[in-house]
Formats: sequence, structure tokens, C-alpha cells
Amino acid sequence: MRISLWTLLVVIVIFSCKQETNPNEMTVSGQVKGLKKGTLFLQHVQDTLLVTVDSLQVRGDGQFSFTTLLESPEIFYLYLDKEDNNEINDRITFFAEPGSIVINTTWNGFDIDAEISGSESQKKLEEYLSVMSRFNSRNIEFLQAASDPKVIQNQEALDSLQIASDRNAQRGFLYSLNYALNNKDSYIAPYIAVKEVPSAGTGILDSIYNSLSPEVAASKYGKELIRLIEGKKGEQQ
Repeated sequence: MRISLWTLLVVIVIFSCKQETNPNEMTVSGQVKGLKKGTLFLQHVQDTLLVTVDSLQVRGDGQFSFTTLLESPEIFYLYLDKEDNNEINDRITFFAEPGSIVINTTWNGFDIDAEISGSESQKKLEEYLSVMSRFNSRNIEFLQAASDPKVIQNQEALDSLQIASDRNAQRGFLYSLNYALNNKDSYIAPYIAVKEVPSAGTGILDSIYNSLSPEVAASKYGKELIRLIEGKKGEQQ
């Protein structure tokens, strides 16, 4: 009987001391394969400044883990100082949100090899960027064609390329607006409005903001969107 009471007492103490997980807590963990020595930085933008939230010296197998609190889902960066005096391919962009996010990548392909899971907003971001990359690739093709010596000497050909480039840019712009409008329950919607198409008219930006769920409207990018709209309206007065 004494053993049972003692066991019960231990269980009660353990549970009483256990802290509940904060609903706004985010854990970012994973592995940088091939990294033997370097420093990882968890960063985000605060008041237009890039701020380091936490850092970690990596040794051995490249395993890492960060835990931090979020005010709301937003873009974060995982920056790697590889101590090789080369700042190329050293930063991974991801859409942070509460919960567990896993990022696995490699030392020599840090940004391009990154596989990110655990964030629904990240999935939306990747879907959006995948389509936008097609518009960007098409625009590069127009620029390359326009640099051809034969084309440079042909005004009609240059004009034709310019028209095609403008149409491509307009289609990309409209895709961004439609993606935001069609994902009103996702934090990606106000992010796209503020970061990708801030030059859109007040009316369309208003439509995006008014379609947002209350939770998304109250987020970091939701607040930035309403400030953008109010600023545009103030300029129009």
C-alpha cells in the first residue's frame, strides 16, 4: 500500500511541475548534411530590420533545433555562416507558424536543397512561388532575346518583345491577386498583397483584406495590409 501511495505522489508531482506547451511556440529542427562546423542563425524582419532571434554553433552531424514564440505566422530565415567567406546560398526562407517545423538540407546546397515540412503556410508559399517562377523564367527569356544583336537592330522585333514582356508581367500580377483572394483563410493572402503586389489599387487590396478571416486579418501581415490601404487612401485625399 505504501508503494502505491508513493507512486501516486510521484505522478502527481510530475504532472504538477509539467509546463503546458505555449500555443504560440514554434520549434524549428532538422539537419544540415555535410556540415561539420558552422553557426546557424534563426532570423526574421522586425520594424524593417533583420533581427537574429537565436543562434547555434553546429558541430559533428549537422543536427540543430530552435524554439521560439511567435506573435503570428510570418516569414523567417535560417541563415548559415559556413565560415568559408562565401555568402552565396546561405539563407533559407520559410513561413514560420506555431508547432513543429522540420528543415533538412545540405551544406553545399543549403538553400536549394532545403526540404521544409510542418507549416501549412509554407505549402501555400511554395505553391505560389512554383507558378511565379514560370512567369519569371519567361521574362528572362524575353530579356535574353532582346539582347540578341540582330534583334537590337530591329525596332519592330524589340517592340514585339516589349509587348510580350508586359503581358507576361501583367499575367503574373493578376495571378498574385487571384491567389491572395482565393486563399483568404491562409496567412499567405495578406503576405502576397503586402510583399508581392503593394502597387495594386486600393479597391482590390480592400477586397483582399475584407475577405480575410478574423484570425488572418489580425496577424502581422494582416495589420501591414490595412496600414498599406490606409496609407494609399490618405495619399488620395
